Amino acid sequence: MTTVINEHSLSLKQRAQSILKANDQGGYTVPTKGLYPYQWNWDSVLAAWGFSSFDVDRAWQELESLFGGQWENGMVPHIIFHKPDDSYFPGPAVWGADRSPATTGITQPPIAATFARKIYDEDRKLGLSRVQALYTPLLRWHRWFMTYRVEENAIVITHPWESGRDNAVDWDLPARQVDVSEVGEYTRRDTSHVNSDMRPKKADYDRYIALVNLGRNTGWDEKKIRDISPFRVADPGMTFILLRACRDLLWLCEELNDDANADKDEIEGWISTLEAGAQRLWNPAISAYDSLDIRTGKYAGSLSNASYLCWYAGIQSSTMLEHLNRVYQQLPYPVPSLDPGHPDFDPLRYWRGPVWPFFNALIGIGLEDAGQTDEALHLKNATNKLIAKEGFFEYCHPQSAQGAGGDNFTWTAAIWLSWIDRGMN
Repeated sequence: MTTVINEHSLSLKQRAQSILKANDQGGYTVPTKGLYPYQWNWDSVLAAWGFSSFDVDRAWQELESLFGGQWENGMVPHIIFHKPDDSYFPGPAVWGADRSPATTGITQPPIAATFARKIYDEDRKLGLSRVQALYTPLLRWHRWFMTYRVEENAIVITHPWESGRDNAVDWDLPARQVDVSEVGEYTRRDTSHVNSDMRPKKADYDRYIALVNLGRNTGWDEKKIRDISPFRVADPGMTFILLRACRDLLWLCEELNDDANADKDEIEGWISTLEAGAQRLWNPAISAYDSLDIRTGKYAGSLSNASYLCWYAGIQSSTMLEHLNRVYQQLPYPVPSLDPGHPDFDPLRYWRGPVWPFFNALIGIGLEDAGQTDEALHLKNATNKLIAKEGFFEYCHPQSAQGAGGDNFTWTAAIWLSWIDRGMN
């Protein structure tokens, strides 16, 4: 039992709201104090969704702040460094992206269009002008993906951090081709906040920094990175999330534009491309959606929680449903970030086994939308029990529910408010 749920004077709803307010830095939200002191891309979008359950205006502020860091080419970076903080490495000087506000040179999964639509539905009168202002920046971000990151019709990542699943086994083999000989000495900050057994290993981090150096040395030129980087992996998570986001962007296009055909054909073309890309990521060897190394043409052999985002993307799969129900039978707190039958399954090391409550919300939304009501309800109830037992942690042990990573975590509080609590009313 943690201090989160030992505070008997506060309900889970009150506790979740207080976490969002405590992590609010004035227009943007940090994931948790100490470990993550800046504005992270998809964390921020989920924070907005959480705020929308009790403060819709503040929700729009969160999205507007995030898109305030958008690059001229349309990319929305994975971190915005609003103010100096030595507690995080690598900071803006390492990234070398010459801009204000300072940002990293990579992106993160584009969930913003999907949740902008959900927030708009909270109060269409209040949200109309806000979502209209965000529509073009969203369109430009999606266009950036489709311009620079489509290979085999799927979306590729150029750094493990872009996927949001930093040290997933999906990246192990591609990352081994990264030259770390010139990385040099550096001091990590994450392991001063969290047990190192729960974080990526040093060999992983060396490769992360090497890829940052590679990108910085090109001036974050996407064409140059495509040509020279050994790390280029088609990611089911990115592909499914952008496919879903394009469907929601198309809905916004038709909702907001008097001339709906202005962007409609372009967005529909993106949807068709990504649907084909999703099928390319089907690995028959494991009968599941899997990551694909573009450089070698080899699948990772990884049934991860990203594999279950097929329904979120609008793709039905009876085989994936069989996998999911098997995992439900094996673990009291699904969905693990790596299948428990995988030899590298580690229930407490970051993305190699733990369950992430916010990722469950994405999977659950997909299941609900696909009409898989029993599986969706099972996942929501299991996630609720996990949070009620341990509190609002970043991630948790899928068997014991032990909380791990950061505590008082924004996205865990946010999904409790906007996915679990509302679904129980």
